[in-house]
Amino acid sequence: MAEAMIRLEAVTKTYQGAVNPAVDSLSLEIPRGEVVVLVGPSGCGKTTILKMINRLIEPTSGVIELDGRDVTSVEPHVLRRGIGYVIQQIGLFPHRTIADNIAAVPGLLGWDKGRIEQRVDELVELVGLDPEMAQRYPASLSGGQQQRAGVARALAADPPVLLMDEPFGAVDPIVRSRLQEELLRLQDRLAKTIVFVTHDIDEAIKVGDRVAILNIGGMLEQYAPPDELLREPANEFVAGFLGEDRGLKRLSLIPLTSVNLVRGPMVNVTGTVEEASSVMRQEGTEWVGVLEGDRLLGWLWNTDLDGKSTVADCVPRRFRATIQAAASMREALDAVVNTRNQAAVVLEGDRYLGMVFLDQISEGLLS
Repeated sequence: MAEAMIRLEAVTKTYQGAVNPAVDSLSLEIPRGEVVVLVGPSGCGKTTILKMINRLIEPTSGVIELDGRDVTSVEPHVLRRGIGYVIQQIGLFPHRTIADNIAAVPGLLGWDKGRIEQRVDELVELVGLDPEMAQRYPASLSGGQQQRAGVARALAADPPVLLMDEPFGAVDPIVRSRLQEELLRLQDRLAKTIVFVTHDIDEAIKVGDRVAILNIGGMLEQYAPPDELLREPANEFVAGFLGEDRGLKRLSLIPLTSVNLVRGPMVNVTGTVEEASSVMRQEGTEWVGVLEGDRLLGWLWNTDLDGKSTVADCVPRRFRATIQAAASMREALDAVVNTRNQAAVVLEGDRYLGMVFLDQISEGLLS
């Protein structure tokens, strides 16, 4: 594990009047530059943990360190200026423009006007907002656009740590997926230490380098990379929380490039009908793919060749199931089961790389 950016040691939080602690003796190390997701049922203390890290809530006992320094040794307002914070409700100031919202923390830190304006412009572009939106008010933006603005504001002072409390929970599934992809893209560029809270295990698996599965009372059941969680759940609680389809969830983590693609029944467009027929016999298929160099033109049924002398005399059909090499094995499975040929064509741009079949997907899951 990489060097810890955030360390919790035997941290407990018991609210006044409560019989049981909200978080019970939690020890956890969050590596520098990674996305760590806290996930679990309601009442497992996810948000409480997040708020203790930036001292919105004080722990009853235990130690929390940020970059090797006890957070209680820093004034709360100073600590929070070095931590980006994104919440589900977004929390933008409604009476300020998006630009003014993003500029809030740099302004508190005393940045000069030119530096602030430059930073606002950088972040608006970074999170994928149109520049003209910077001068609009939050109410005129969609939910997804407001969330992007919230992320931009959290990143304004370039904090090393970003805390995200169910940041995409209030938007529809399509926008949520796009925001998740945007977060991963940003993380590739920025390499922040991110603590991300969600109740959605699919989201946790998608965005997390490591996932902490918590039980009621902040009890840590398992802490591991997503693939390890799905491959070897620590106990029945973890297995139940992951769901019965955890094999399919694992497929979403396995890149298509991890399997050896097969060439498949392919013939060049300049080939003869006899060559195409020979390929189909060898492959045991009733169809053949047609290539022009390494560019895929489509495919033909064996009956399409009747009465023809060359493959070029035929009009290829378009493959319905095509996926890019950057896809996951789960995307490949979806493509394969939705095509009559039970095969998915793998492309890099428009260049043909090969085919993937069900057997290869199964082998990839077992490896």
